[in-house]
Amino acid sequence: MGLVADKTIGNRETGEIEDFSLILGGPFYRLLLRLKLIEPPLGHLGWRTGVITSFVWLPLVVLSILAGRFTESSVNVPFLYDFEVHARLLFALPSLILAELTVYVPMSAITKQFIERRIITEQVRPAFDAVISSAIRLRNSLAPEFALFLVAVLIGPHLWRQALALHSDTWCANLSSSGLQYTSAGYWYAFISVPVFQFILLRWYYRMMIWYRFLFQVSRLDLNLVALHPDRCCGLGFLDGVAFSFAPLLMAHSGIIAGYIANRILQEGATLGSFRFELLGLAALLLAIVLGPLCVFIPKLNRAKLMGLRAYGQLASDYVVDFAAKWTAGAKMECQPLLGSADIQSLADLANSYAVVKEVKLVPFGKHTIIGFVVVIALPLSPLIFTMFSPEELLKRFITILL
Repeated sequence: MGLVADKTIGNRETGEIEDFSLILGGPFYRLLLRLKLIEPPLGHLGWRTGVITSFVWLPLVVLSILAGRFTESSVNVPFLYDFEVHARLLFALPSLILAELTVYVPMSAITKQFIERRIITEQVRPAFDAVISSAIRLRNSLAPEFALFLVAVLIGPHLWRQALALHSDTWCANLSSSGLQYTSAGYWYAFISVPVFQFILLRWYYRMMIWYRFLFQVSRLDLNLVALHPDRCCGLGFLDGVAFSFAPLLMAHSGIIAGYIANRILQEGATLGSFRFELLGLAALLLAIVLGPLCVFIPKLNRAKLMGLRAYGQLASDYVVDFAAKWTAGAKMECQPLLGSADIQSLADLANSYAVVKEVKLVPFGKHTIIGFVVVIALPLSPLIFTMFSPEELLKRFITILL
C-alpha cells in the first residue's frame, strides 16, 4: 500500500510538507484498491460509481420484473415509480462517491496553505504535525469503519422498515397484519442496497467528525493571523474553497429528501407545503454540517481583528497627529509643496489598511458561499414544484412576473 501511504509528516530537513486528506485511507479505501475499483489516488471514478451503483440497483430491476412488480398496477407502488429508491441509489449514492474527488482536490493542499501563508510558524510546526498525525490515525483506523459497517448491517434495515418504507403493498413488500412481508427484490434492497448506501453515508459522517476535530485542534494552536491580509479572513480565506468542495455531499442529502417527499406526495397524497418546516430544517442542518467546522476559528479571528484595530488605530492616531501638526497647524514649511507629497499617499494607504482591518470577518467564509450552498441544496428539490404547478402554470407565472 505504499502508493497511498502518507508522506513522513513535516520532513524538517527537506522542508517537505505533508498532504492531508480525509479521503485517501481507511479499510474500505484499501478494499476498493484491492478490487481495482480505485487507481491511486482516486482514479476510475466512473468505473467505481458504475460498479457500486449497479450492485445495489440492477438486481432490484431484475427481481421486480421477475415478480411482475416493475411497472404493473397489481401493487400500489411498482418499482419504476418508487422515486425514493431511485433518488437514493441513482442520484445520492453517485453524489457521495463523486464528493470524494471534489473534496480530495482542494484538501490535498490545505497543509501547504497553512504553512506557505505562514499561519503556522516554525515554532508551532511540531504541534501542527501532531494534529495531522492524529487525524490520519483516525482516518486509517479499522475499528470505527467496522463499527459503522455493523450499524449499517444490523440497524439500517430495521430503520428503513420502521421509518422510511411506504406502508402499503409495493414492489418490495406486502403489507399484512403481521407487518411488511418482503419480496425477493425487497430482501435485496433491505439487506444489501440499504446497508451499502448507509455505510457509505455514515463513513462520510465519520470523515466530517475528523474534519471538525482537525480544524478545532488547529484553531487551538498559536496561529499567526495577520488582520491586514486582503482576504479579510487573516489569511484563512482558502478554507472557504475547501468547504464548498463538500457541495456534492449536500446534494446527496437533498436528493434523498426529494425522493422521500416525492413518494409521500404521489403515493400517499401529501402536499409539498406540509414539508416546509422539514425543508427549512434540512437547509439549516446541511449548512451547519459544512460551515459549522469553520466556526471554530471565530475566537482567533475576533482576537486578531481587535488587536489589529488597536495596533493600527494607534498607528493611525500617531500619524494623523503628526500630519496635522505638519500641514495644518502652522508648522508647514513654504519649501514643501503639498502637491505630490508622499505624506498624502501615506495617509491614504494608512486609511486603506485600517479599512481592511475593520472588514475582517469573524468566519472564514462569506455570503456568496452560503448562497451557493442554498442553491446546491435547492437543485435536487426543485422538481417537486411540479407537484404543485403544471409546467404551463409555471410558465404563465414566470411571464407575468417578467411583464
